[in-house]
Order: sequence, then structure tokens, then C-alpha cells
Amino acid sequence: MKTMKLVYNPLTELNEVQHRLNKLFAHNISSNSLEEDLKGSEWTPLVDIVENEKEFLIKAELPALKKEEIRVSLEKNILRIAGERHAEKEEMGKKFHRIERSYGSFSRSFTIPDVIDESKVTADFNDGLLVLHLPKSEKAKEKRIEININ
Repeated sequence: MKTMKLVYNPLTELNEVQHRLNKLFAHNISSNSLEEDLKGSEWTPLVDIVENEKEFLIKAELPALKKEEIRVSLEKNILRIAGERHAEKEEMGKKFHRIERSYGSFSRSFTIPDVIDESKVTADFNDGLLVLHLPKSEKAKEKRIEININ
């Protein structure tokens, strides 16, 4: 059985890191917003990609997000998941002692094989887990050819 592999592009990850560094160093050091930007810097949700005979499954962990805050697009074999997680605002009577969770915008892009039937792509979002179903088209299914040997 021939398996199709998603193409990993390390340049995509490198571009994301470069973008974050550019954003960090674009600020004037004396700016009061630098500390806020460090707390609310971009984050990268964790993603699993699984293939079976019928489809590719992409599972992205997006805790504390609503489905309205997530954008998924598929164009020219590039699947993009984007959105933003907002930090809690400090309120009267509340004092934050530690903030370890990351906040801000995110974007993940993946090159998808051209064997996907784009008209049948579906998404489910439940309890902070986005599951994308990318069914394979008929042309991706294995064809067996009988060979007679004399």
C-alpha cells in the first residue's frame, strides 16, 4: 500500500520564530508595552497529524478558545489554522501573581497532498480540541493490477 506523507516545511516554523523575534525587537526598550507584549506574545498550539486509509486527521489543541475565534482555510494545498487567545484582564480585587499560559495570535500552516477531496473536508471543535477530517479522493486509493506470469 502506497502511503502519502504530509510535507513538513521547516522554513514555515523558522518564519514563525523570525516573526516573533521581529515583533519583540521592534519595540522601543523604554516602552511600557514591552512587558505586556512579552506576556501576550504569540503562541503555537500543539498539532497531531494522523493518516489512515480514508483520510488525514489533524488535531489541534486550542484550549480556552471559542469556535468563533478560530479560522481554518485551505487554499492551493496549504491548510492554515489561525486565531487568537485573549489574556484575562486584571480587575479590581484580583491580583495576578504568576502568568505562565501564553496568549496572543497564532497561525499554523501545513502543506497538504493533492490527494485530498477539498469538497468533503469537515471540522469538529469540542472541549478545546479542533479535529479536521481531510478525506482522500478516489484517485488516492490504491488500484490493484493482476499480472499473469507465464
